[in-house]
Amino acid sequence: MADGAVVIAIKAQPRASRTEIVGPFGEELKIKIAAPPVDSAANETLVEFLAKKLRCPRRAVVLVRGQSNTHKQVAIHGLTLDQVAAGLST
Repeated sequence: MADGAVVIAIKAQPRASRTEIVGPFGEELKIKIAAPPVDSAANETLVEFLAKKLRCPRRAVVLVRGQSNTHKQVAIHGLTLDQVAAGLST
C-alpha cells in the first residue's frame, strides 16, 4: 500500500477477444484487454474495467506505472487490500 492506496502489478494483454482477468502470472495479475494499445485505449479500458469490477469510482483507479508497457502498476484508492482481493476474485 502506498499513500493509503492498494497497488497491484498487472500484466496486460491488449487486443484480446474480450476484457477479463486471466489469473496470477508470476507476481502480477494477468488481464486480457479487448482494446488495442493505441492512443491509451488499452489503458483506459483497463482502468474502467478495474473500477467496474471493484465497484468504485473511476477516479479511484490510477495507472501509476507502465503507460506504454504491458507491465503496469495500478493504485486503487479508497479500498482495503481485502476489498480489492475480493473484488478481483469474482
